Amino acid sequence: MFISEAFAQTAPAAAGGAESSLMSLLPLVLMFVVLYFIMIRPQMKRQKEHKAMIDALAKGDEIITSGGMIGRVAKLGETYMQVEISSGVEIQVQRSAVVQVLPKGTFATGK
Repeated sequence: MFISEAFAQTAPAAAGGAESSLMSLLPLVLMFVVLYFIMIRPQMKRQKEHKAMIDALAKGDEIITSGGMIGRVAKLGETYMQVEISSGVEIQVQRSAVVQVLPKGTFATGK
């Protein structure tokens, strides 16, 4: 009695199966587009700006490293550079560790 009623209530087959599958993918595509514009694109822009700053470093620039050290660029190499953190005291750091280039005259070595 109940089984025959259950079969009678089944919905007819959906027409336009390709259109419904495209509509089911639409939220996924929209989420990827939003993710790209909110997270991926700004990160790529920051990386590009950081690389340009690193490439533009010159001897005498005053910098801040990722470790918080403030100093003046003494010597430049391909991947490493010498940074004067006090008069007569130089340390070697990676060029990629530079976070910010300070305006001239900000860092005084105590000479």
